[in-house]
Amino acid sequence: MTHLLLDLPPLDAARFASIEDRVARLLGTGQDVVIMQGEALLPLEGAIRATAGPGTTALNVITGPYGQTFGDWLRDCGATVIDLAVPFHTAVTAEQVRAAFAEHPEIDFVSLVHAEAATGNTNPVAEIGEVVRAHGALFYLDAVASIGAEPVLPDAWGVDLCVIGAQKAMGGPAGVSAVSVSERAWARMAANPRAPRRSYLSLLDWKERWIGGGRKALPHAPAQLEMLALEACVERIEAAGPAAVTARHAAAAAATRAGAVALGGGLEPYVRDAAQAAPVATTLRAPSGTVASELVARALAVDPALPLAAGGGALAQEMIRVNHYGPEATPGAVRACLTGLGTALAEAGAVVDLPAALSAAEKAWR
Repeated sequence: MTHLLLDLPPLDAARFASIEDRVARLLGTGQDVVIMQGEALLPLEGAIRATAGPGTTALNVITGPYGQTFGDWLRDCGATVIDLAVPFHTAVTAEQVRAAFAEHPEIDFVSLVHAEAATGNTNPVAEIGEVVRAHGALFYLDAVASIGAEPVLPDAWGVDLCVIGAQKAMGGPAGVSAVSVSERAWARMAANPRAPRRSYLSLLDWKERWIGGGRKALPHAPAQLEMLALEACVERIEAAGPAAVTARHAAAAAATRAGAVALGGGLEPYVRDAAQAAPVATTLRAPSGTVASELVARALAVDPALPLAAGGGALAQEMIRVNHYGPEATPGAVRACLTGLGTALAEAGAVVDLPAALSAAEKAWR
């Protein structure tokens, strides 16, 4: 007995390499791209442990929970870490990064999250990249949430390590991820005696055994189903056109924001400046006197398929997240979320105007 997902012919090295090449084209990069066989936390941690150590002074930008995690990893590697934290309802600026360099000229590593799906903000990487490049620091970027929702251009932005995952805006699998690596980053790894070797975290193993061997023999058996799913989602983006895919996410974000404001009931955007709001997901501040997680639970009780979630940790009290990414970046998903939130708010005693919200969302979709 056969099954669609079983008894597939083995994924050979040539097919694996061709998928890497397609990911590289999606990123517009001439750097090496390594597809790692695990969720994006694998290359995110592996890249930090490969390039940071006791001699590193890192500027760690915190605009959400992942920035906090990167700081923990950097400290665990022995790096001196200078945290640049901004309120989660805003974004960091290039000027703030420039000021940090002026105060700490010894900084030689910068870690930044492009878009924080958890908090709904997005950072101006192109502008920040210019500042980092002028200073000469190594630039590490988490673009897991942003890829597919907005342009991600590591070469143009001077990014040395750019990590992506397919499970959000790309609409693909969570079990594989990728990182683009500049020559400067490879050199930093090679000079780091603490860089992981003979380890699942090791990028240098991939460099020597895979890239150095001409990508002829895989270091270990690939995650076949996840690799094929990654190939399929990249094909889908190529067919639609990356610009059309990012435009769809931008439209979903604009429609959700406009609809939430028109809905009333005290609901308002969590990220105050629309220019700093991420296209991948829209975060909303729950009205005073309500609990975000309870409102989300009410909405999901009516329609469990809604792409709604409460904020993580302490943010569960005040933040609602509309995850309009991938297949949910549609007018229908936005309308359904606004309807669900309107119903939940009305049940909680708030006065809402659902027709106005739906009308505003439709006008904002562009």
